Amino acid sequence: MSLRVVITGMGAVTPLGNTVKSYWEGLIHGRSGIDKITAFDPSRLTSQIAGEVKDFHPAPHFSHPKKGLRADRSSQFAVAAASQAFIHS
Repeated sequence: MSLRVVITGMGAVTPLGNTVKSYWEGLIHGRSGIDKITAFDPSRLTSQIAGEVKDFHPAPHFSHPKKGLRADRSSQFAVAAASQAFIHS
């Protein structure tokens, strides 16, 4: 059995940008999403750099702002990217 997949929209929440446009611009300009960690104090770690998602606000992607705050960060990213993909489609 052969399954077909159709991509109708795109969304992105990445260290290079929180939209497909900003992510793509970062890629074509050769930017790196790797930077010094700012989300917490990394002084106890061997490496103090990471690919962090910055300037991300979950509230606009949820039906109720408090729902976004209750979700864990990876779920917030998934919902935001899915929301962008839905709008893009």
